[in-house]
Amino acid sequence: MQGSVTAKYDAIIVGSGPNGLSAAVELARSGLSTLVMEAKGSPGGGARTEELTLPGFHHDVCSTVHPLGVGSPFFRTLGLENFGLEWIESPTPLAHVIDENSVVTLERSLDATAEQLGSDGKAYRAMLAPLVDRFDGLMQMLLGPLRLPSSPILFARFGWSGLTSIKGLVFRHFYTKAAPSLLAGLAAHAALPLNAMATSAFALVLAAAGHRVGWPIARGGSHAITRALVACLRSLGGDLVLDQPIRCMADLPPARAYVFDITPKQLLSIAGNALPNGYRRRLERFRYGPGVFKLDWALRDAIPWANAACARACTVHLSGGLRQVDRAEAIVHEGGTAKVPFTLVVQPSRFDPTRAPKGAHTAWAYCHVPSGSRVDMTRRIEDHIERYAPGFRGSILGRSARDSQAMETYNANYVGGDIGGGISDVGQLFFRPVMRLDPYATPATNIFICSSSTPPGGGVHGMCGYWAARSVLKRVFGVEHPEAATG
Repeated sequence: MQGSVTAKYDAIIVGSGPNGLSAAVELARSGLSTLVMEAKGSPGGGARTEELTLPGFHHDVCSTVHPLGVGSPFFRTLGLENFGLEWIESPTPLAHVIDENSVVTLERSLDATAEQLGSDGKAYRAMLAPLVDRFDGLMQMLLGPLRLPSSPILFARFGWSGLTSIKGLVFRHFYTKAAPSLLAGLAAHAALPLNAMATSAFALVLAAAGHRVGWPIARGGSHAITRALVACLRSLGGDLVLDQPIRCMADLPPARAYVFDITPKQLLSIAGNALPNGYRRRLERFRYGPGVFKLDWALRDAIPWANAACARACTVHLSGGLRQVDRAEAIVHEGGTAKVPFTLVVQPSRFDPTRAPKGAHTAWAYCHVPSGSRVDMTRRIEDHIERYAPGFRGSILGRSARDSQAMETYNANYVGGDIGGGISDVGQLFFRPVMRLDPYATPATNIFICSSSTPPGGGVHGMCGYWAARSVLKRVFGVEHPEAATG
């Protein structure tokens, strides 16, 4: 649907990323008339798939691998498979390259992973088994605002390990090289220095997800998730309008509630005049994290990994050991770019042939860079891959490169290239965008925020949108929902 909007709605959602669409779906299935307004000509935010390089090569503009998507308590209630979403798993969720002679893999089997870790296998199994066994309950507690846990013992057990730094965790529990390397690579997804508090939480959640639900991709690209959410919304009577940029509140049609799938920077620009001075000042102090430099490739052949284990995984970390990962990420937070960056490589067409012409392939990689960096990391990333996949460069048919400023130009929510909606250190992990009992509600009674700048943060899981919708229903419409709404 395109064009102007004149009808009055109960709720209007600004932005059609997974969280905006999830908020709209939850409001619509509660019986409210709901409209999503999107500035671009297609919905999706970070969950879009486009021909970035050559015709017939379909690339995910941001995220591809979705452990929190398949594990999302909210998505599980929607039956998105009935709207065309199909998950595909690679045989191995993750391969982590330590050096030319050593690769450690995160396998679906906890035992198979532990067997690779030598004398550290027993400690790894003991640490992960309780989280894997009770993964669904853990997700219920972690993917939302800070509140009384439904299982205090499980929550305390996770917090005991998760709130520490990954360096502290591995130094306490592991003595060989493989386990610290694997966990350091997982923790680096937090885009924080590895000595930062709570970096262990990212590693433990991603590892547990790999063992319990895998690290799947959506057949056809991440836009399949968007299409399924849009179809679900429309089945509930919700509307979507495209090509409708919102620059101020006056651009919005009448509604009882407005829900913004944007970060504090954009909220201040659009709705700042409607917010109290104190709250505005708190939003202005919201901190963003490092940016990313991303490369997409159209390839003649699959990446020719020297180690066959890398060909079994959709995601490959080119990272080295703990010290190498630690130093590469520390350099970014010191304002520099690493000569050998922590590099995350994704090769979806190995497992989903719909993404490229027959026989050809797609792949992408990114590394962290300082916020707003214009440094071209193409050669460093491609050199890194070539080291472990000799002949890789010879298979490149086309490439698309985006530095951190280009990422923000593409999506205003990626401030300085930060794809996580704000830095996720201890100060902003649970209390985002500000410290507030209900982080989704603003002091303006009809204005709410549902982006990844709210708990639980980044990832394609829809939980920020779900919880924001719950806040709208309670505060504006007087509707209370039981906790089991996401069960």
